[in-house]
Amino acid sequence: MPAKPLAAAAIAQLESDGVVSLVGTVVNPAGLVHAKTVPLRRVGAFADPGLGASPVWHVFAIDQAGIVVGGDVGVVGDQRIRIDLEQLRTLGDGLAWAPGSFFGQDGSPDPLCARGTLAAVVDRLAATGLEAMVGHEMEFVLVGPDGARLPAHLWAQYGLAGVLEFEGFVKDVTEAATKAGVAIEQFHPEYGANQFEISLAPAPPVAAADQLVLLRIIVSRVARRHGLRVSLSPVPFAGAVGSGAHQHFSLLHDGIPLFSGGQGARGMRASGEAAVAGVLAGLPQAQAVLCGSILSGLRMQPGSWSGARVCWGTENREAAVRFLDGGPGNPYGANVEVKVVDPAANPYFATAAILGLALDGIDRELALPPETTVDPATLTDQERTAAGMALLSDSQSVAVGALDESSLLRGILGDAAVDAIVAVRRYEHENYGQLAPEALAEKFRLAWSV
Repeated sequence: MPAKPLAAAAIAQLESDGVVSLVGTVVNPAGLVHAKTVPLRRVGAFADPGLGASPVWHVFAIDQAGIVVGGDVGVVGDQRIRIDLEQLRTLGDGLAWAPGSFFGQDGSPDPLCARGTLAAVVDRLAATGLEAMVGHEMEFVLVGPDGARLPAHLWAQYGLAGVLEFEGFVKDVTEAATKAGVAIEQFHPEYGANQFEISLAPAPPVAAADQLVLLRIIVSRVARRHGLRVSLSPVPFAGAVGSGAHQHFSLLHDGIPLFSGGQGARGMRASGEAAVAGVLAGLPQAQAVLCGSILSGLRMQPGSWSGARVCWGTENREAAVRFLDGGPGNPYGANVEVKVVDPAANPYFATAAILGLALDGIDRELALPPETTVDPATLTDQERTAAGMALLSDSQSVAVGALDESSLLRGILGDAAVDAIVAVRRYEHENYGQLAPEALAEKFRLAWSV
């Protein structure tokens, strides 16, 4: 059967670019990136009808052995992974990449598909006249090929020495990202030893999550060429600085920004205030989606810039939700950063949860709590209680239980997706919850690496 026009054009372009094979990726509820690779002549088939995959892809666990079957997920059945040719990118060295989505054999959307779930939330926004833009941050730690800690004698928080120590790596990542069409906004050493952060330009929600997955692939490929590996663990080393995967978002209603131009707090319009209120109200229920791994609780501590306190504030890095004003220093306009998200989260599900909570706040016209203008640690317990400033739990079982019982998140993500997230996270807790932080960090340092 001849290739369809879009596939034929894609194959012709890839051939001219020297591509030999294409890798298509999906991300499962445990935050693991799975892949299938095809030779160039099979790209069309990968797009439609897609390649077969067992339903258990959704419930592979982070320990490289566990498969959490149950309910509708088991060893019987088959699904199709279809790549999105419109998001296809060339990686170099004869390799190309495209994001994939899960479908049934009959072509129907798979309720367990994270990318499809996010697309459905975007459609719900659009049905009410809302449009979202999302910007991702990627924090990671460079380690040895076996995950060992690298020397850091010259390292200083945000220091120039970090750039110079790894200048070849920084240059090669920037060059590879540019060639692949990934829009890096900034790339700098972070607070932790051998830790970097890359910020990406805002994009529509699904494309933004695709771009983050692609960046992880690019960074990891470059690291390998430099004899390094990239740890995407929330806490690569116990007692050290953790890594976040903060998400920024902005909303427009019929082309009008909701986080500026209004009479509300910090210039927000009423719907913008309600969107932020929705995110705040739903965070405890969504925690297992945003930062629910066995290691996430070690990062979710006050004083670590992880957003452990459920509050909001302008440029407040201790608040779970940080508001950024528009203006000359922020040309993209006012936006909101959700700080609790970490790299163990599935970015598609995480964005779907955040935008779904924002929409819920708008639908219910929730009132925005007062702004927190100081470090919450400087307030007394009584002041924090009076402000309704809850502390997110550092217990994985508590976070997973809250998600399991949440009708709100089940309405946003669907029962199948929530059940899968709960299943893989409970597996982690039941099998490894008794380990000390040092043992946990060592065991899972490379669990989310690609």
